[in-house]
Amino acid sequence: MAEAAMAVPSRPGRHPGLWLIATLAAATLLAAVMTMRPPVPASAELARQLDHILLWHSLVPRSVAALICGAALGLAGLLLQGVLRNPIADASTLGVVSGAQLALTIATAFAPAAIVFSREGVALAGAFLAVALVLGLSWRRGLEPLTVVLSGMVVSLLAAALSATVILAKGDYVLSLFIWGAGSLHQQSWDAVLALGPRLLLCWLAAALLLRPLALLGLDDGIARNLGLALHAARFAVLAVAIWLAASVTAEVGVIGFVGLAAPALAREFGARTPRRLLLAAPAVGALLLSITDSAVQLLGSGFNDLAPTGAATALLGGPLLLWLMRRVPPAPPAQAVDAMTPTHRIGRPLPALAGLAAAVAIVALLGLVLGRGPQGWGIAMDGLFAELLPFRGPRLVAAGAAGALLGAAGCLMQRLTANPLAGPEVLGVSAGGGVGLTLALALLPFSPFSMLLGIAGGSLSVLLVMLVLAGRPGIGSQRLLLAGIAMGALCMALVSTALAKGDLRAYVLLTWLSGSTNRAGEIEVWVGLAACLLLIAPLFLATRWLDLMPLGEVASRSLGLSVAGSRLILAALAALATAVASLLVGPLSLIGLIAPHLARFAGFARARDQLVASLLIGCGVLILADWLARLVAFPYQVPTGLFAALIGGPYLIWLLNRTGSRHG
Repeated sequence: MAEAAMAVPSRPGRHPGLWLIATLAAATLLAAVMTMRPPVPASAELARQLDHILLWHSLVPRSVAALICGAALGLAGLLLQGVLRNPIADASTLGVVSGAQLALTIATAFAPAAIVFSREGVALAGAFLAVALVLGLSWRRGLEPLTVVLSGMVVSLLAAALSATVILAKGDYVLSLFIWGAGSLHQQSWDAVLALGPRLLLCWLAAALLLRPLALLGLDDGIARNLGLALHAARFAVLAVAIWLAASVTAEVGVIGFVGLAAPALAREFGARTPRRLLLAAPAVGALLLSITDSAVQLLGSGFNDLAPTGAATALLGGPLLLWLMRRVPPAPPAQAVDAMTPTHRIGRPLPALAGLAAAVAIVALLGLVLGRGPQGWGIAMDGLFAELLPFRGPRLVAAGAAGALLGAAGCLMQRLTANPLAGPEVLGVSAGGGVGLTLALALLPFSPFSMLLGIAGGSLSVLLVMLVLAGRPGIGSQRLLLAGIAMGALCMALVSTALAKGDLRAYVLLTWLSGSTNRAGEIEVWVGLAACLLLIAPLFLATRWLDLMPLGEVASRSLGLSVAGSRLILAALAALATAVASLLVGPLSLIGLIAPHLARFAGFARARDQLVASLLIGCGVLILADWLARLVAFPYQVPTGLFAALIGGPYLIWLLNRTGSRHG
């Protein structure tokens, strides 16, 4: 009975023949990689020797490393899903990989001796810290599946912001860190195989010994405790094995995303049902999946260059997989953010409160213009010095403020369109969709600010329309909509990571966009931001009735005379364009589009018009504050504004998840 409880419920496996198909596909592709190599430009004897070296010291170790890494990630995913009773648990969705990557990035940039001493130890420390934070955030909600994934998303966003900040601060490491971060399986020796092979064997044996505790963890906690299981010790043991595996793979070859999510799910589709069979099948499927992907990127590349880093290619599986697995997420709501963020009071006189907010924004803007640090320390710019600094400080302050107002308005629109207070450009993948549009624009259009804006707008609008279609489906629920947003974001960021790993001019432009730096803001950025605020925000005040009716649902809105489809399309287009312009100015990671409407609602602005004004004022003020602090905290260096805003917004999201947990736990 306990063993049966360990398996995640799903439809009976009806495709055992897929094992044969997958194995034949992997073997065929491996044979093609070994035989279809381009000729080495050298004399016949030298070419034969070089070909022998290439085969036995690069291609064969790479193929074996792909099998071992895939098996390790498949086993890690199975253990994480079993111990957390979560069908969408994985090293990617739980922040394990992001934590390991951040730790390795910091150590590479600032403490290379730690990497030399123990690269795996550094990755393991970062992974454990990330998982501890994720589990701490979701513990009060009983490790509910979507709460865990949302916590992992928050931790991953924070880690990504910190990693990008470190990489930009250490420019000499940028290219190598991004190629490693994209999960390249290139091998020049058998070192990775010799390092990971014994670890995989030890962890598999440990998982076999933990099979009964893992099966009991699939039961209700009370039942498992009555059967004699030490819950906390068993959970920690299983988590330790899974995290060690995932961190070891990350340390050796970089970030390989979503293999651990796919392998257990596909193993069940292949027919594995019992824990013992899953323990064999999940690593086998992971090995086949990564082997097929790695062979494909080699065969589709040109010459000796891969089409894309293997890790970026496997991350492309993440979005479709999460969408497919969305049906397995329990329909019960996760952390009840809707209730938790409902205002405990309503502001009776919103106009004075809004005037106070506007005054606070003006004060922050004034401080950003006159107060700063210089070689002689802190100082207030007056008269001639103010006139000299204004051309540098003024444009970036206006650009940041305009971007904040646009994101605040876009977030307010998305939350009311989806009736979901956790919706936002970052969470629903809209900002990441802009990255895909920008990548396509850089590849297909002449380089210009207009082509960049066009690409970002097209990508953002496409993702937002997909989210609205999903939001309109019956039974989708707020939690599944958020999961779909995370899925779209993962898919889009995988495409962006693939372009980043190329290391060419487009990668530099994308890196600058990701960082959200306002250092180079000038007259063009100022006028684009101000014009967008005028053209995209002003019309929203004519649609406040729509925004008041949207959260009531489609049936109620239509009965009150609202043309739901048309109004949704118009508001979605405005939200996507606002997100696009803001992303062009401050990047996609700021989180302002999520936190500004939250803060407005929490302050007591309940009506659509009042919340909209408060959201754009809060967004404007927070990004101006972030821009000012980004100039000061690391003087004489400057942290990109978008990344610094993410470092402000991330802790707020952590507080939000804790607050919802304490209220409803």
